[in-house]
Amino acid sequence: MYILENNNKLSSAVKCSFSDLKLTERKHLQEWIAAEPSALGEDLLIIQKEFDGFSETKERLDLLALDKQGRLVVIENKLDDSGKDVTWQAIKYASYCSSLSKQEILDIYSKYVGDREKAIANILDFYDIEDIDEVELNVGDNTQRIFFVAANFRKEVTSSVLWLSKFGLEIKCFKVTPFTYNNSILIDFDQIIPIKDAEEYTIKMAAKTQEATQVSATVAGRFTARRKFWVAFIELNSEKNGPYASSSPSTDNWIGKSLGVSGLTVNVIINYSVCRVELYFNFGDKDTNKTKFDFLYSMKDEIQSAMPEFPLVWERLDDKVTCRVKTQKDISYLDEAVVPEVMNFLLSGSCKFLEVFSKYNKQIAKA
Repeated sequence: MYILENNNKLSSAVKCSFSDLKLTERKHLQEWIAAEPSALGEDLLIIQKEFDGFSETKERLDLLALDKQGRLVVIENKLDDSGKDVTWQAIKYASYCSSLSKQEILDIYSKYVGDREKAIANILDFYDIEDIDEVELNVGDNTQRIFFVAANFRKEVTSSVLWLSKFGLEIKCFKVTPFTYNNSILIDFDQIIPIKDAEEYTIKMAAKTQEATQVSATVAGRFTARRKFWVAFIELNSEKNGPYASSSPSTDNWIGKSLGVSGLTVNVIINYSVCRVELYFNFGDKDTNKTKFDFLYSMKDEIQSAMPEFPLVWERLDDKVTCRVKTQKDISYLDEAVVPEVMNFLLSGSCKFLEVFSKYNKQIAKA
């Protein structure tokens, strides 16, 4: 590793070992990754350190995380040498974690942050989802991942990792190297397995070897139910000349219709326990969103009086870029008995939203 100096010359940083620097696995390497998991090349949410919540065993793993697909990631740190048995050790941990339910994962993370509401809020923010019921965690067989972090990897480890990867078990190895330069310590994380540039190809080949991508029955069933609902809802719009008659059915939990101002949409949304209609502000800029929202909010009484049958909730969402105005009903599209009620609420509510809010289009554009 070289440092580019102000005189346009390279100065060499000195490679060393963690033991030379008196750095330890738990107090240092583990804490670095827990505080900055993106050092491992992707967005991860650390949900526990030194986790030992396995039944009938006292073994503990170093770090447990969630990735953006809701998969559990077992992270094992070994400092200057990986050891020869780390692969078997991590496979055991992954097998233990494979049975963890969503509620157990929430319990684990709640203990880590010290508050269940905070844990749920962090997870919703990590996945950019508003309803915890919509979050799928640790779903499907063989979806758990393993990350190894060490300064050096023995051949026994790299050989077994490469072989296991062929059978769909996703394992990554990161070589972490400390350097010193002018009384500073530099840490380099280098993904060596799979080689970063060939990672996508490696994963695709493993999937081909498996001959099929494993999708959980729960997720598949949810997607099927959503699509079925939207097909029927769009047909209803066609019959009633509704605003979503030209929409395409999808597996998402929402479909949208432009209000007529770029950046404003009227969305209809279905979740496990509620359905809602919302005016969604997304002009691409947080300050613009808040300004437009505040303009409409200043006339909230006038707007509410124009649609008394739909109680409005105004959400500025100061911690987020977007804003919304919503009305909702505590009924589920998954309950066949109330599906007609859900559809009628979404149709009538969206028609009213489009009718009332579109009257302010010119004023909104100027705000």
